[in-house]
Amino acid sequence: MESLYPFESRYLDLDGNRYHYLDEGSGEVLLMVHGNPTWSFYYRNLILNLRSGYRVVVPDHVGCGYSDKPLKYSYTLQQHIDNLTALIRTLDLKNITLLMHDWGGPISMGYAVDHPNNVKDIILFNTAAFWLPELPLSLRLLQKPLLGSLLVKQLNLFVWSGILIGSRKTMRQDVRSGYLKPYNSFKNRVGVLEFIRDIPMSKKHPSFGTLKSIEDKLHILLYHRLLIIWGRRDPVFTEAFLDEWRRRFPQAVIKVIEEAGHYVVEDGIDEIVPYVNNFLNADVGDLSMDSRISNIE
Repeated sequence: MESLYPFESRYLDLDGNRYHYLDEGSGEVLLMVHGNPTWSFYYRNLILNLRSGYRVVVPDHVGCGYSDKPLKYSYTLQQHIDNLTALIRTLDLKNITLLMHDWGGPISMGYAVDHPNNVKDIILFNTAAFWLPELPLSLRLLQKPLLGSLLVKQLNLFVWSGILIGSRKTMRQDVRSGYLKPYNSFKNRVGVLEFIRDIPMSKKHPSFGTLKSIEDKLHILLYHRLLIIWGRRDPVFTEAFLDEWRRRFPQAVIKVIEEAGHYVVEDGIDEIVPYVNNFLNADVGDLSMDSRISNIE
């Protein structure tokens, strides 16, 4: 595990809960925000490849990774946005490039739409920050109290499904162990289940209003540079979500990785590193509508 994740753990106190984060390298800030049921481990290879030229900050949401996993906590979208905002303020992060995956999308965009002047660039990996009724039926089933507790907390099915289905590649045993490590007991899976329960499957869900508020303000970011790297074989964030990103951000640089799944950074790291480096190093003028694809590929 240490060879895969050779980083110094740091912690921020959030009202008595430890919020774990990594802070590697120096230079312009790259803030990488994970989803569920991953943790900062998901970005390990990007961190190793980018920390020589950038300051790379990667938090674990409360309930995830090496952060505390309290049984009684407000595991809501707004709370996760507030936690990320507290980290940014405490570390005095400026001119941030946001990288986001899965639930990291609405959390990151929740910060971005309220602080657009502190966001330089945006990089998306298979995520959403808007409401589409396209998510799998299995997620609805896992939101049911007894079934969700049995499958997610007791059997650890959701973490295992990410390992077995989220990636198109067969993970090495040490990589599997890395994803599993923080979720090694019933009580340590509370955040995984609460993230699922917080998915707005309908407009009546308590977090729908937060998500809709973010969606309604996405236009504020239209003049930001935006790179979308998308795993085509994702059973959760399907082509409909990519099409919605295209519609909302016609200026975006888009790279589809055909044989990557939901864990696109896991599947496509060898392709992703040069795409990200090229995007970060390109002048704004080099990423015009006419040349945006050729400058990345």
